[in-house]
Amino acid sequence: MHGEYKVPGGKLVVVDLDVEGGALRNVRVAGDFFLEPDEAILAIDAALEGAPANTDTAGLAARIEAALPDSTVMLGLSAEGVAIAVRRALAQATEWSDYDWQLIHEAPQSPALHMALDEVITAEVAAGVRPPTLRVWEWDSPAVIIGSFQSLRNEVDPAGVERHGVNVVRRISGGGAMFAEPSSTITYSLAVPQSLVSGLSFADSYAYLDDWVLEALADMGIKAWYQPLNDIATEVGKIAGAAQKRVVGPDGGPGAVLHHVTMAYDIDADKMLEVLRIGKEKMSDKGTRSAKKRVDPLRRQTGLPRQVVIERMIDSFRKRHGLTDGHVTDAELARAEELVRTKFATEEWTARVP
Repeated sequence: MHGEYKVPGGKLVVVDLDVEGGALRNVRVAGDFFLEPDEAILAIDAALEGAPANTDTAGLAARIEAALPDSTVMLGLSAEGVAIAVRRALAQATEWSDYDWQLIHEAPQSPALHMALDEVITAEVAAGVRPPTLRVWEWDSPAVIIGSFQSLRNEVDPAGVERHGVNVVRRISGGGAMFAEPSSTITYSLAVPQSLVSGLSFADSYAYLDDWVLEALADMGIKAWYQPLNDIATEVGKIAGAAQKRVVGPDGGPGAVLHHVTMAYDIDADKMLEVLRIGKEKMSDKGTRSAKKRVDPLRRQTGLPRQVVIERMIDSFRKRHGLTDGHVTDAELARAEELVRTKFATEEWTARVP
């Protein structure tokens, strides 16, 4: 069995192993990390040898930490990272390089249609009829997008929405409300097979699926990191928020994961505060006093036009994982438009949690 895991902000860990009699055997850990002293790698292998194959990530990490020499120094590596690679090997997880990735980046579309396309495309990936897909959104109007389980009246100020001509839509994933304007927001979705995140906890899958964009930002001179549970942050503030939805495959099969991210290229903070009701509790758990200070836009940090930022992100993904230009098919668009009519543009769905 073979498993790989790139430690967020770190290096690649590779594990090869067998399972005999319900225990790990012939364990070999490798990767492009840095580790001192040399014998620490042998200690890691020995710590995993014979471990019950059903040991969870925390248990495997504890075995590794207990076996390491006191003088051990790890760079780009952690005991948890090795443990996750083991769990991915046991789960027979796939890797980014196992797939032919497709890009969708089309003309501006309505907020409701974007919600519907996420559902349709992820279902197609779950069914195995569409390859894993990176879809970069373009907006035709400003929007507030609330999470699947949020209260409409608690999150949205109707007077502000009406005054600024903002569309309110509810997405299929959880998480918090986002404010998006066409020229000020960068949004993308990843629709990936469930096997790509096999062996990862729900929280770890966020970091794993965000890693490519952290590298893309680094290419533009921005040092960013994953901030649990679902933010991307820099030293001067949050720049993005992510959300996920798991979709079951046909006949209850493994299915797919929708992972979408909204990034602040620029932001009208005054308008945001007029359309969103951002409570004191939310502000306190972020350690800030002002919503205006919570988000630090990419425009200021990069000095680049929005479209150039998007192009560089796409180029970065293509360089690392490969990417073929594609499009929403006529059949997918028809299904999405029907979902807009019957679900995403209806008061019943938008106000399902009043």
